[in-house]
Amino acid sequence: MSNLIILPIVIPLLTGIILIFFNKNIKIQKWLSLIASLAGIVVAGSIVQTVHIKGIQTLEIGNWKAPYGIVFVADMYSSLLVLTTSIIAFTSLLFAFSSISAEREKYYFYSGVQFLILGVTGAFLTGDIFNLFVFFEVMLMSSYLLIVLGSTKIQLRESIKYILVNVISSALFVIAVAYLYAVTGTLNMADLSVRIAEMGQSGLLTVISILFLIVFGLKGALFPLYFWLPGSYQAPPSVVTALFGALLTKVGIYSITRVYTLIFYHDTSFTHQILAWLSALTIIFGVIGAIAYWDIKKIVIYNIITAVGVILFGIAANTPESVEGSVYYLVHDMIIKGALFFLVGAIIAVTGTSNLRKFSGLIANHPFLGWMFFIAALSLAGIPPFSGFVGKLKIVQGGFEAGEYTIAFIVLLSSLLVLYSVMKIFINGFWGEPKEEIITRKGSTKGLLLPIVILITLTVAYGFGVEWLSPYISQAADTLLDPTLYIQAVLKE
Repeated sequence: MSNLIILPIVIPLLTGIILIFFNKNIKIQKWLSLIASLAGIVVAGSIVQTVHIKGIQTLEIGNWKAPYGIVFVADMYSSLLVLTTSIIAFTSLLFAFSSISAEREKYYFYSGVQFLILGVTGAFLTGDIFNLFVFFEVMLMSSYLLIVLGSTKIQLRESIKYILVNVISSALFVIAVAYLYAVTGTLNMADLSVRIAEMGQSGLLTVISILFLIVFGLKGALFPLYFWLPGSYQAPPSVVTALFGALLTKVGIYSITRVYTLIFYHDTSFTHQILAWLSALTIIFGVIGAIAYWDIKKIVIYNIITAVGVILFGIAANTPESVEGSVYYLVHDMIIKGALFFLVGAIIAVTGTSNLRKFSGLIANHPFLGWMFFIAALSLAGIPPFSGFVGKLKIVQGGFEAGEYTIAFIVLLSSLLVLYSVMKIFINGFWGEPKEEIITRKGSTKGLLLPIVILITLTVAYGFGVEWLSPYISQAADTLLDPTLYIQAVLKE
């Protein structure tokens, strides 16, 4: 039992509460937020190293043994995601310091960010499926605050749709949990795995598994349930979109991965085949949106949807190579999406617009910004040796091993279309003659480049440091491929 794994939940919880009392003092809010996020990175890094050396760590709240009590579980998969979340939170705060207006800051922006991180890390670490619902709600309530803060017309319009979709999703989540409890008599994930293995995955349980796929697919933007995402993510400021794009959809992906590798893995010919084709359609419609739009924010938003499909195809293929590739690609995508939304925010700060047709020639006055965007574009598309390459390669290899040749080819083709969509921004926005109104405007990137540099450096290091990272990623994949590792750690059997 390790008390260390409760700290990524306690730190943002206490910080978020304390910040409420300093809503008028922005300077104190900034310092407390920054210290808490740095502490989160240190703690998350310690958890990753502890799990790597000692194996899966668990914490039974109140010493109530699983499956009767609440249990938190840190395996390598969840630990890596918690560490990446902490890094995204830290860089987002740095970006917010120079981009968020004082009007938003004094209305609990920083508290909202801390509670969002609380919900995300709690969802990654909980070992109980009802508590997963609880942390989902904490995350969503924080996102409601962040999406509406500022009260612009587009925010108010899109927040209504966003809240409505998530209220329906949450209601379905409770129904799915109730059905699962009625059939199995437990909500502990490890115990659920044991009970379903003993009972056999009946037709009723398979239906429940599809209901969970609908719930998590709605939250994770899986086809055809992504309809709410492009408009909702475009409405708030770029730093909020970065938090949403890097973290919120990833919680949906994590949840699908966890339930389909730990609980509902007995009827893969049905459940995983549905997931595979939904992933393929998600990729197709994601790249169509990315290449169709000339709004730079919308282009990156549709690339979120494409990445969701790529990651979940790796899980659906269910081979050692594809699952390992999904872990690689998920961590990569969290980092690169954060970097890209920061880059988009910096471009909007300079030009005053997200419409690609209204500006060009930015590289003349902002060469550093331009070349960072170029590196991010190559990494997003999976061009070697950057971070997206290894994950996508392993997913495609796993797809071929599983006999899913058509979908594996779709993943390969999507790389070219993703590259085209982001290089369209680089070629049209950074090259060419600067437009007169942009020269006159002379927007500033002051304070915006540091968080971008941190994430771009990480994505380059992630690509070049594959050999060093491989033991950690393999350990995460091993837990997903062999449920008994998780079960033995939690139930001590």
